[in-house]
Amino acid sequence: MSTAATTPTVEVTEDAAAQALSLLDGEDMDTDVAGLRLFVQQGGCAGLSYGMRFDDAPEDDDDVVEAHGLRVFVDPASEEYIAGSVLTYETGLESAGFDVENPNVARECGCGESFRT
Repeated sequence: MSTAATTPTVEVTEDAAAQALSLLDGEDMDTDVAGLRLFVQQGGCAGLSYGMRFDDAPEDDDDVVEAHGLRVFVDPASEEYIAGSVLTYETGLESAGFDVENPNVARECGCGESFRT
């Protein structure tokens, strides 16, 4: 397991960390070890999409980013697609949820659920 010593793979806003920690706590997981896995997978009309889930612990080759008390795990294959991204939590009248602001995106689909680098 590597820990980002210089520039983290992803940044996490305080609101996103608070929301994720609240959800993680509801899963009855140890927040000192467990964390949010952020990954990229094949899918969507533009080719790639983001995925998130809670994991009990990081894998040996994960990049582990710690921000505002939240641990975020990023696997090496996903790292190249999301390096430099910011994980935010948006609230609004029509929707609320996590959003990845990714500077590597060259094109997004119309609904914003998938992307291409």
